[in-house]
Amino acid sequence: MKKGICIGSLPGGSTEARFKLAKEAGFDGVEIGTLEDDADRIQTKQIATQYQLEVFSVMNSKHWACPLSDSDDAVRAESRAGMLDSVGTATAVGADTVLLVPAVVNETTSYEAAYERSQAEIRKLIPDAADKGVTIALENVWNKFLLSPMEFCQYLDEFESDTITAYFDVGNIVLYGYPQHWICSLGNRISKVHVKGFNAEERRFTYLIEDCTIDWNAVMTALEDISYDDYITAELPVDKDNPDGRVHGISDDMDRIIAGNV
Repeated sequence: MKKGICIGSLPGGSTEARFKLAKEAGFDGVEIGTLEDDADRIQTKQIATQYQLEVFSVMNSKHWACPLSDSDDAVRAESRAGMLDSVGTATAVGADTVLLVPAVVNETTSYEAAYERSQAEIRKLIPDAADKGVTIALENVWNKFLLSPMEFCQYLDEFESDTITAYFDVGNIVLYGYPQHWICSLGNRISKVHVKGFNAEERRFTYLIEDCTIDWNAVMTALEDISYDDYITAELPVDKDNPDGRVHGISDDMDRIIAGNV
């Protein structure tokens, strides 16, 4: 498996400073956000090449402010445009995946409406992504949607497209499930994995090992059982008290997790 880290987890005043730290800490790649400017895309690719890092995934930036499940056609159109920017970013930097939160259930959007609208909008995005060889990976987040692994599988399978996969977040699932169970259910539908810690007793996110109640050995066994061998990516906050040291610590913790030594 490869070790990745989200660019937002890296301190530093520039992309180069962040990538340099990622390399020094022993990461193989960095997940970035959507870049709308061609010059920024070219520069990011150049910096990644300089530090021998992969930019393997792009996190879409419009899915919360403009959900694909919104009742307003204009909002959904803006969300689709944001996804096209994300796919364009991925193509320019050499990433094979765009992370997408598929829908948001709230006071004005019912579960059924979120399901139907988001699937209809995602289907419109498949041709462009498939043409560019980019996977659209749907992430499980606290969006009151796809609340069981069986339903997540059904939602993915209904697209009947290899372009649509799961971006599984281990920490996000602990509040209402066991990540190792979800991994076994989703199986080869998983194309990327996020890791963050979570304390189930105190119902709060943590760093990867300290104060964390996740059974990381069970998680790794489940990933091995489904023959997962791609990136696991840390999505954690910058430690203001020890910014650079924390990044190195995250890398060390991930080494222990991958080795099954937690």
